[in-house]
Amino acid sequence: MHAPIQEEAPDKRIRLDRWLWAARQYKTRSMASKAVGGGKVRLNDQRTKPGAAVHVGDRVTVRKGPYEYRLIVDALSEQRGPAREAVKLYTETADSVAERDARRAQMKQSLVQGYEGKGRPTKKERRELERLRRRSLHGPHEGE
Repeated sequence: MHAPIQEEAPDKRIRLDRWLWAARQYKTRSMASKAVGGGKVRLNDQRTKPGAAVHVGDRVTVRKGPYEYRLIVDALSEQRGPAREAVKLYTETADSVAERDARRAQMKQSLVQGYEGKGRPTKKERRELERLRRRSLHGPHEGE
């Protein structure tokens, strides 16, 4: 089955990539390791290595695409368990949730309408789509 959530012992050492995997932030440990190595994950506002030790109370920042998750480590676990257990390993900060919701709303508003006809767009329709995309990226008067 899965290991119960463990309270931190002074000699207990859990790797950052293993904790991210157990907390279900990444699907595999290798994905977590690559994210840490690539600078997508920060531990206590510092860039670190995948093998860095994680302790209760540490702040972990995870960047996935346009979103950033700021987590506080509440518990440690070396094994990946069900999602219900994984959410007990951390608490997401309120400002992190608010910023992500605001970002999601901003992105939803700025979506460019796609082609809604049947099949491939004609050359004329394609040019109109390109013109709309340029306007949304550069403003109404640039690129014309």
